[in-house]
Amino acid sequence: MGKAEKEQLNRALTAHLNTIHETLQVLDQSPPSNSMEKVTWSQVIQIGEQVSKQATIAGMLWNGESPQAKEVEENVNSYFNVLQGFLLLSHGSTVGAGPTLSSSIHESVKHVVDCSFRLMKEHVSLYGSHNKEKKLSMPQIVGAVWEACSALKKVPPTNVTAIGRAMTQVAVSMKDVLREINELKPASSNPGDETSDNTPSKAESKPEDDDISDDDLGSDLSPEEMKVAQLAHGVVSETLLVIKELIRTITGMLKLETPDDNGKFVGSLEKLLKMCQCVGAEIDEIGACLYPPQEIDAIKLALEKMSSRINEIQQEVESFRTSSEPFLEACSGLRTVLKEMEAQLNSLCATELTTKMQNVAVIN
Repeated sequence: MGKAEKEQLNRALTAHLNTIHETLQVLDQSPPSNSMEKVTWSQVIQIGEQVSKQATIAGMLWNGESPQAKEVEENVNSYFNVLQGFLLLSHGSTVGAGPTLSSSIHESVKHVVDCSFRLMKEHVSLYGSHNKEKKLSMPQIVGAVWEACSALKKVPPTNVTAIGRAMTQVAVSMKDVLREINELKPASSNPGDETSDNTPSKAESKPEDDDISDDDLGSDLSPEEMKVAQLAHGVVSETLLVIKELIRTITGMLKLETPDDNGKFVGSLEKLLKMCQCVGAEIDEIGACLYPPQEIDAIKLALEKMSSRINEIQQEVESFRTSSEPFLEACSGLRTVLKEMEAQLNSLCATELTTKMQNVAVIN
């Protein structure tokens, strides 16, 4: 195990690492749809399995007696050849992919590359080393490559699926806001009285909601503030229904995703996703504004933005000429509660202003 052999292994490793870095830079740009043949994601998964096998071979070389320098170098060369093929096929799978799907693909590919780099660096560093602990770490590093390659199976295979999952994340965030609203409680005049007819029922909360103590939230609300919270609960619930129906609608459009429309359909889906994310941001804003002292003006502004976004979402869906009746009904229901909450907020503001004016008159 001479010094010259170790240096040769390091040179070979550095050359391979540089080649992969250069390949990643070239492949960082999305390929034009008409310049390459699209690779199916199942093909990427298959070559990912080949990467896993090469990782297994690398790990097995360190079971028992230490391998010869030639064995290590041959394994390194084979590994990076397969990894290079993996990158090329992965790039081919991004033909026609929108930003959301491309992001999922790039994230999963980068994870495989990062784990591979760590494995190969450790592989080469072990040669000539007498550190037994480092040798024992190889199974764990190999396992990380296995997991990264296995995770490729979870990557969405189409734009519709990728965008549907992203919309689902918006819905999950809205459920969190709904949970927080359910945890709000009215200020109690009696120490033992912690419930009110105006409080969202504990039965509406899921078991995992009990992990957070009400006492930790500082969420005691006046009767007027509880009324606002109730209205917000209705708005969030109806918005969640709209998002769910939207997801059902677009997942039924898989057949509409074709490479012949120059990305028009995918562009529309990406636009819908951005709108949903904007609505989700307004829901987050409303939820944050419910804690005392409530920010009524900010809530009203969020409601106004939501109303506009919902109209845009419906118009975009109707442009597909495949909108479902449940989705349209959900949009109509949301508009109703938005108008109701806006009217109630205006009424509360007017009442508060009248009270203040009366107090000023009494003082004078």
